[in-house]
Parts: sequence; C-alpha cells; structure tokens
Amino acid sequence: MIIENSEIVLSVSDLTASVDGTPILKGVNLEVKAGEIHAIMGPNGSGKSTFSKILAGHPAYEVTGGEVIFQGQNLLEMEPEDRARSGVFLAFQYPLEIPGVSNLDFLRVAYNSKRKAQGLEELEPFDFEDLVHEKLDVVKMDSAFLNRSVNEGFSGGEKKRNEILQMALLEPKIAILDETDSGLDIDALKIVAGGVNQLANPQNATIMITHYQRLLDYIIPDYVHVMARGQILMCGGKELALELESRGYDWILEQDFETVGV
Repeated sequence: MIIENSEIVLSVSDLTASVDGTPILKGVNLEVKAGEIHAIMGPNGSGKSTFSKILAGHPAYEVTGGEVIFQGQNLLEMEPEDRARSGVFLAFQYPLEIPGVSNLDFLRVAYNSKRKAQGLEELEPFDFEDLVHEKLDVVKMDSAFLNRSVNEGFSGGEKKRNEILQMALLEPKIAILDETDSGLDIDALKIVAGGVNQLANPQNATIMITHYQRLLDYIIPDYVHVMARGQILMCGGKELALELESRGYDWILEQDFETVGV
C-alpha cells in the first residue's frame, strides 16, 4: 500500500552492529513510510534477526555505527521499553513462555503502560476485558487462552497468534515480524496473515522477516529486500520473492554491486 507523500516512519542509514565483537550488520540502509509493507528475505546468518532485535533494543547487540531515526527521534538513544511505548513492536520468532503470569494480566499491563506514556488514563480490568475480547476475533483465538500463563503450553501457531493479539491491542506505528510464519501449518498461517492484514493501515508500517515466499502469498509486500553478508543487497517488488523461491540466493551473492536502500 504505497501512499504518495506519506510520512517516513523509519529511516536506517549505514547501520553496523556486532555480537560479542563479531560484526554482523555491515551497513544496512532502509527507509519505511507509513502505509507500506516491507519484506526482508535472505539466507541463514545474513543478519535479518539481528536487525530486528537491534530495532527493538535487545541489549546483547552492540551498535557500532550508523543511524536509525523513528518518527523523527534517534531510536538508538531510546531504552527498549520507551521504543515499545512509542510504537515499535517486535513479534518474536520464538515467543517466550512466562509461567505464573496470566495472558490477560500481561496484555493489560502492556496496554496500560502504553496508555500511561500517552498521557491517557489506564483502563479498568472490566473495561480492558471487553476490549481484549473484541480483539480476539482478529486472530480467531478462544477466550480460554486469556486465563492461561503467557504462551505456556501453547502450540507454535497459538504462540504466533498471541503475538498478533498483542499487536492488535498495542496498535504500533511499526510492526517488525521476525519469521512469524515459521512453524505454522497452512491454516495457522492464514489466520496469522489475516490478522496482520486487518491491522495494516495508512498510518502504520510493517517489516516482515521471512525465509519463505509462501507468507507473501497472504501478506502482499510493497517492497522485498534481500539481505546477505549483513547488508541489503537487492530490492524489488513481490516478483523478486517469486524469483528467490525458484532460483535461491546464489545468483545474488555472486553479483558485484553497491548496496541499495529503498
């Protein structure tokens, strides 16, 4: 959904980063505007998940250079919780289980934390329950999951649906979906993709990190970026994902060209 003259939500310039002294990102450039859906594809070890975790503020990754501007703010100077309250959302590839914390309580605390940061009053428990029950339909989730511990005993598909439920409640400005399709059967994939599509609008943006073109059959990207060797090496439309599906990545890795950003 490319919108003319839309605002720039996220601007990444020459971003470099390392883990335990090992360089992972080696100059990533990316621009994301409101209303857009971007897909990042690439072989294992290319830096895709590292990129997503750096945007969210994971402390294990050291940014060694470059700039990330989110809605006019220096994202790299913000604490992880402030990034989340400001509208950065990360759906994890492997969502964590939190025994002893009910899903309903977890969702309410997260939701009210964002409201408080916006200067709004917190929702009372009964009002929040009404709201969360409305959002359950986005991911076709049974209300019984609200009373269980966060992700504990959930199947892979249920965990991913729970991530999208969080996204529906928090209404982020930019959602980063780190291999949301991994481990999903076709029915769960359709439900998760349907939820993402319902939540996309002209005011927000989405970055999807995936290995497989099949996700892009259900969530149509405006741009597809190929990441390898810690850089974005090629950009295109959905047709690029189809070409990657049939040809793999070797033909890109063998080329010699300047990195590009969209």
